[in-house]
Amino acid sequence: MGGAWQLCLLALALALAAAEDSEWAGAGDEAEAVWPESEPEPWAAGVGAALGAVVTPAYRGPGNNDTRANRALPIVLWWSGGLFPHFPADTARVDCARGSCLATRRRQVWRQRRTRALLFYGTDFRAYEAPLPRLPHQAWALFHEESPMNNYALSHAPGIRLFNYTATFRRESHYPLTLQWLPSLAYLRREPLPLPDKERWRQRGYGPVLYLQSHCDVPADRDRYVRQLMNYIQVDSYGKCLHNRELPSERLTDTSTATTEDSEFMTFISRYKFHLAMENAICNDYITEKLWRPLHVGAIPVYRGSPSVRDWMPDNLSIILVDDFGSPQELAEYLHFLDRNGEEYLKYLEYKKPGGIKNQFLVQSLKSREWGVNDMTLPNYLNGFECFICDKVNERMKAEREHRKSHGKVKAPEPHIAHFTHMGCPMPAPGFGNIEDIPEGDSWKEMWLQDYWQSLDQSEALTAMIHHNESHQGKFWDYMHEIFLKRTRQH
Repeated sequence: MGGAWQLCLLALALALAAAEDSEWAGAGDEAEAVWPESEPEPWAAGVGAALGAVVTPAYRGPGNNDTRANRALPIVLWWSGGLFPHFPADTARVDCARGSCLATRRRQVWRQRRTRALLFYGTDFRAYEAPLPRLPHQAWALFHEESPMNNYALSHAPGIRLFNYTATFRRESHYPLTLQWLPSLAYLRREPLPLPDKERWRQRGYGPVLYLQSHCDVPADRDRYVRQLMNYIQVDSYGKCLHNRELPSERLTDTSTATTEDSEFMTFISRYKFHLAMENAICNDYITEKLWRPLHVGAIPVYRGSPSVRDWMPDNLSIILVDDFGSPQELAEYLHFLDRNGEEYLKYLEYKKPGGIKNQFLVQSLKSREWGVNDMTLPNYLNGFECFICDKVNERMKAEREHRKSHGKVKAPEPHIAHFTHMGCPMPAPGFGNIEDIPEGDSWKEMWLQDYWQSLDQSEALTAMIHHNESHQGKFWDYMHEIFLKRTRQH
């Protein structure tokens, strides 16, 4: 009942945009009072350099027949300015499929009527810093390709429903980024190291399993599981987490060496038969380089992460899922079996042969995505999402004009509201064992469970502030206190 009530109220608030538009319809979409009167507009000739406001062509979109001057275009504001994709400029015209917009990172235009969308980066979005009051003619757009652990507020319905449009790792998102770490099918077809070479590596005393993590105490609690697995099979751990072995050269310890897929680093990790590929958080479709990289080099990923991961794999036998085994001991026994039986091991690398990628869902998903990874013929996903929002803004403005011209005969456009499934990640769970068995004072238990539920309170507090048309951020903690008292009474 509460969720439906929140959704209806938010939809009602946003639907008021059409009514507000009628108050300034005389100026039409050509209204020019969009920049603080004390400053020249940064796209005016000769003033950009003086203000440090550079207008750049940068990525201009696929092009269109929009002949409107810059002064007449709707504005999309990157509230999270660090993601603004037209650096070093701070304002740019973008010409997208259905119309053009001015994209900017200058918050001075926030309250202007031509500013029709605010774009937020999920990692930076904090409920207590949200721009208030929420203006009914503006859409809020969320870009969040990173881990759910960066902002658990987005995994609760009140948090994700604050947004009208989303670009997240979930396939249900308006602009899905699930395959953000996979450049192409060719990336999966790289020739693996021959099995005899891997056997010689084993004979030198190296283990069959690689673990390389330096981000410990994460929501997925992966170290707790790996610590148990180590009791039953040799795991070479090179990172800060469960460290038991040194990397062969100093330069391999540099984080940038791994993130740039340095050739020496990739050669080193390809020598292992198995990689423990464990995400830092569990959520459908949250799949990172931890999985794609071992598939690339031809090591079998031993994976825990997205419960829906099989949907995206090249064939039915390319990864080993931790959750398919009843215990770390059972998993270790299966890895020992594959380590001793080369013929069975190589079945997991069949996808690298010609025609070996059988998953048509994966093939079609790569073909149909509008953005590219390291592909200069396509926009990157930031530019792509910016144009997606620009097109939605222009579509809505057109629908609003039609509504006004019809004197109500044409229905006003309904606002889009993001759905729980656009993020919807579950509460963190122990990597091994039951939560009841974890003692009080455990750092994982104290950190992540508290963070998950406090994030729900914060998203509910912001939703309530929007419904009450609050404009003072300082009242956020008053709302949080009321929610705390309400929960206390309920328990």
